[in-house]
Amino acid sequence: MTHNRIRYAAGSDVGRSRTKNEDSVHAGRYLLAIADGMGGHGHGEVASAAAISALSALEDAPLSADPLAALEGAVRDAARRLSELAEQDPALERMGTTITALLWDGHSRFALAHVGDSRAYMLRDGALYQITRDHTLVQSLVDDGRMSPDQAARHPNRSLLLRALETSGLADPDLSLRDAYPGDRYLLCSDGLTAVLEPETLHHALTTIADPEEAVRHLIALANEGGGPDNITCIVADVEPVSP
Repeated sequence: MTHNRIRYAAGSDVGRSRTKNEDSVHAGRYLLAIADGMGGHGHGEVASAAAISALSALEDAPLSADPLAALEGAVRDAARRLSELAEQDPALERMGTTITALLWDGHSRFALAHVGDSRAYMLRDGALYQITRDHTLVQSLVDDGRMSPDQAARHPNRSLLLRALETSGLADPDLSLRDAYPGDRYLLCSDGLTAVLEPETLHHALTTIADPEEAVRHLIALANEGGGPDNITCIVADVEPVSP
C-alpha cells in the first residue's frame, strides 16, 4: 500500500470589518476542517466552535477502514450538538455553520464532507480545481443557467445559503472519497478568502509559495489587502511521500 503523509498549516484572521471571528478551524495529523458560523450576536462563533469540537474527536479515534462513514458520522454528531445547545439556550436557535472537512486515511485517500459555502480546492499537476460546490442561491442559479459565474461572484446576495449545519439536528453534507497523490496540494477556506480573491490569485499563491505556513499567511494578507470584509480562515496541506 502506498504511504504518504500530509504537511499542513492553518491560519485565521478576523479581517478588517468584523469585530469578532466566528470561523473555527482544526488542522491535525488526520483531520483538516473549517467551519464558518452564522447567526448574529456571537452565536455563529458558538456554532462553528461546537461543530469543530465534534469533528476533532476523529483525530483521537482509531483510524477507520471507512473514512467517509467516519466523517459523515462526525458531521451528524456536530448537528446533534448544535441541536442540544439550542435546546439548552433558545437564544441559539437561529445559529448555524458551514463545514468543509477532509479526513486523511493515513495512506492515500481523503474523505471529503461539505455543507455551506466554505470551499476546498485541489492543486494537481499545476491546475487548480474547486472540489466543493457552494450551497448558495446564486450557485443554484448558475447551475440552472439563469446566472453567469461572473454575475454570481458580484451578486449582493451571493452569501445566501441554501444548506448549512443548523439546530434542526439534521445533517445533509456532500460526501466523496478522493485519491491523493504525492505533489497534490489542498486549500480549505472560508468565504472571507474567496469573496475577495479570484481563482487566478489563489492559483498563483499556491504554485509559487512552497511552504504551507507561508502560503497561509500570504493568502490571509491578500484578503485583508482586498478589504477583509469577513473573517478569513484557510488551511494549506501538501501530500508528501513517506521515505522508506
